Amino acid sequence: MPSVRSTTDQDHAVFVDTLHAAFGRFPETPAEDGGGVWWAALERERCLLARAADGRPVGTAGTYAFELTLPGGSLAPAAGVTAVGVVPSHRRQGVLSAMMRHQLTELRAGGEFLSVLLASEAAIYGRFGYGPATYTRRLTVQRHQAAFAPLRVSAADGAPAEGARAGSVEVLRRAECGEILEGVYDRYRRAQPGALSRPPRWWAMGAGQPPVSRAPRYVAVHRDADGVPDGYASYSIGEPDTLTVDETIATDDAAFTALARFLLGHDLVAQVVFKHLPPEHPLRWQLADFRAGTLSGETDWLWVRLLDTPRALTTRGWFGDGELVIDVADPFLGEHGRHLLVVRDGKAECVPTGREPDLSLDVSDLGAIYLGGTAPSNLVRAGHIRAHHPAAAALADALFRAERPPHCLHWF
Repeated sequence: MPSVRSTTDQDHAVFVDTLHAAFGRFPETPAEDGGGVWWAALERERCLLARAADGRPVGTAGTYAFELTLPGGSLAPAAGVTAVGVVPSHRRQGVLSAMMRHQLTELRAGGEFLSVLLASEAAIYGRFGYGPATYTRRLTVQRHQAAFAPLRVSAADGAPAEGARAGSVEVLRRAECGEILEGVYDRYRRAQPGALSRPPRWWAMGAGQPPVSRAPRYVAVHRDADGVPDGYASYSIGEPDTLTVDETIATDDAAFTALARFLLGHDLVAQVVFKHLPPEHPLRWQLADFRAGTLSGETDWLWVRLLDTPRALTTRGWFGDGELVIDVADPFLGEHGRHLLVVRDGKAECVPTGREPDLSLDVSDLGAIYLGGTAPSNLVRAGHIRAHHPAAAALADALFRAERPPHCLHWF
């Protein structure tokens, strides 16, 4: 079996080389300050290095210290698993399982109760207890069909519909507006279930993907009537005449709509591609021609694993009252627990119980439903969750729903 241990500063170069070898790539050259590459924000004290019996480095794994916004607006610490790789010569020899077990044990020992990741392959991480909890999709709009439908008027007070408030859009270069991006994103992520924090180190080091990275981009910054930035869209134009939007961040629907109008009105482009939109986003409904927008690339994004079920369930907010007994199996860690979840007035208690279960499920399925983005009844129908009586699935759907679909834009 491989040996697994935490890295030190002296291991950094070996860690980076081993990680890149696992994916058959060569590292880029960092800037003089060490930034400008995707791994610049690695937290070395949270990284693991696996070595074979002869001492050769054969695997890597790490975590970032993030905050995850939960349903109800609670901000919870979450370990963001990253940089997971095993060199090709040592795959299917237990290296990955050893690193995952070591990592989960360390996280729990450190008091952490949530772990999240982006899965490079969907078939890998379910066996380690992770379930897909947020989803994202791409919307492509043909510019010649991109006219907006007329705004409707509220029947209640005659006020313009959301999206008509005064404001302005200014185009800046990425290098000119780092503080604006950081501030607007932080406001957005605190109100969006499923969103992750972007620690200042990420912005300072240009780690990750645009607009966090230092890659050249134009940024449309929206300001409200008082001149305060409340939204932005990072974009670039490439062939064939396509404007691609890395992400559109807005603190309300009005700012998003204003940014979408700006992007869809850009000259000399044939189509506009919004790379990341949450499920049920209203943009298509705002267009005069509903078929002008084509959805594609729907995929899972953030995967969630619970390390402490009672703590996780009592930390998030709830939007219905009721009682549910859940029987949770954790095959990877060899654990099993039965919990009584009692929800009243938006808060929950979760305690061990000997009562008969309403639902039996794997910890990976609990991770999938935790943020409200996956309906428990869908997993019952899929044969993942066992409902022990006819009303159990509907009750779980009512309890686990979120105030709006969870969505995560952050890449790590």
